[in-house]
Amino acid sequence: MKTIDEIIRSNRDFFEDAEPSEGHLKRFERKLEIRFGVGTVKRSIGPYILKAAVITLLVTLSSLWTWENFIRPDRNRMALSDVSPQYKEVENYYIHQVNLMESELSTLTLTNDPAHSEMLKKEMKSMDSVYVQLQKDLNANPNDERIINAMIEHYQTKVEVMSYILNQLKELRNETQNTMEDEKVSI
Repeated sequence: MKTIDEIIRSNRDFFEDAEPSEGHLKRFERKLEIRFGVGTVKRSIGPYILKAAVITLLVTLSSLWTWENFIRPDRNRMALSDVSPQYKEVENYYIHQVNLMESELSTLTLTNDPAHSEMLKKEMKSMDSVYVQLQKDLNANPNDERIINAMIEHYQTKVEVMSYILNQLKELRNETQNTMEDEKVSI
C-alpha cells in the first residue's frame, strides 16, 4: 500500500494542472457541516453598520456636549445689540473705536517697555471683566435702563482711558525722539 506522500509525488503533474471539479467547494462545505454539525460562518454587514451608527452617534453627542459646555459663548451674557437696533449702532461705534485704539496701542507699546505693555493688557482685561458682568446683569434684567446706561458709560470710559494712554505714549515717544535728535546734533 502506497502512502499519500508517494501518491502525490507520483502524480505531481496531475495535481499541479488540474482544477477541482465544479461544485467541489460546496460539497466540501456540506461534508464539514455534516461531520461537525456546524454551518459555515456567514458574515453579515448588519452588526458592522450598527457599530458604525453607534460610534457616529457617540461622536456627535460628545461634540455637541463639548460645544455647549466649552466652546459656545456664555449664554448668560447679553449684548446691547440684543436690546434694540439703536443700541446696536451705539455698541458697534464703541467697539470700532476700541479696536482702532487697541491696534494703535499695540504699535506704540511694541517699542516700549514690555512690563508696561503687560500692565496695560492686565488693565484692559480688568475693564473687560467689568463689562462681562454688566452683560450678565443685562441678561437677568433686559429692560433695566440703569444697566444699559452703565454699559454705554463703560464704553465711553474705556475709550477715554485708552485715548489718554495713547496721548501719553505719543508724548513719551516724541520726547525720546527729541532727546535722541538733540544727542545726535551735539555729537
